[in-house]
Amino acid sequence: MKEIKAYLHSNRIAAVIAALKSSPAWGDDATGREHNLTLYVVKGSLTPLHEAERRFSLELGDEVVNEYKLELHCEDEQVDGFVTTISGAGRTGQPGAGWIYVTNVERTEPIV
Repeated sequence: MKEIKAYLHSNRIAAVIAALKSSPAWGDDATGREHNLTLYVVKGSLTPLHEAERRFSLELGDEVVNEYKLELHCEDEQVDGFVTTISGAGRTGQPGAGWIYVTNVERTEPIV
C-alpha cells in the first residue's frame, strides 16, 4: 500500500478531486476500493499564482500561500494512475504549481 501526498493551489483542488473520482483507478463501491482521500487547508510556500494568494503570517514572520494538502492511500498498482491524474488536474502552467510525494505504508488496521 502507498500514501500519496500532494500540495496544490486552492484554485485547482476541485478539479483534482473530480479527476480522481472519475479516474479508472478510483473504482466504485462495487469494486471494493481500498483507498482513502483526505484534504487539509495548510499554509505553505508554493509560488503564488497572483497577488491575491500572497499572505503574510505573523506567527511565521514570512509570506505564505493558502494551499491544500491532499492525502490518498491506495494499492501499489494504482499509484501511477493517481499521480498522473493529480499532476494533470493540478497543473497551472507555472513553475512551483505543487508537489507530489509517494511513500510506503508499513501497516494498516481497520477500525471496526
